[in-house]
Amino acid sequence: MKNLALSLAAVLLPLSAAAAANEPAVAPRELGVESSIVFPSASSIRNWQADRDRGIWIQGRGNAWYYGSFAGLCRDLDFAQAIGFETRGAGRLDKFASIIVRGERCPLTSFVTSAPPPTKEERGAAREAEKAPQN
Repeated sequence: MKNLALSLAAVLLPLSAAAAANEPAVAPRELGVESSIVFPSASSIRNWQADRDRGIWIQGRGNAWYYGSFAGLCRDLDFAQAIGFETRGAGRLDKFASIIVRGERCPLTSFVTSAPPPTKEERGAAREAEKAPQN
C-alpha cells in the first residue's frame, strides 16, 4: 500500500509542475486607480494608518493597500484608536463614503489603490527634504 502511494505521488508530481508552468503570470496591481472595498467590516479591513489629517491608508483583504483622501481636514485621526465607516447604504467603502473619527464625519474625495504606507524612517526623510532650502 505504501509503495502504491509513493508511485502515485511520483506520477502526479510532473503533472502538477506542468500545470503550474501553464498558469499565466499575475500582473502587478496598478496603483492610483479608483477602487472600493465591498462590505467594509472587521473581516475585510485588516489595518489602517493615518496620513496626519489629510488622508488614510487602509489595508484590505489579500494585503491590498488603499489610500483615501479627505475633502478637508480630519481632526484627531492621528490619535484615534478606532474608526468607523459610513457608506450610506451602498455597502462599499469608496470615494463617496465617510470615515467616522470620534463622532465626526470625514468625507472622502478619492479612494485609490496604493502602495503600503511609508515607514517611520521614510516619513522622517521626506520631512527633512521638505525643510531643506531650495535653490
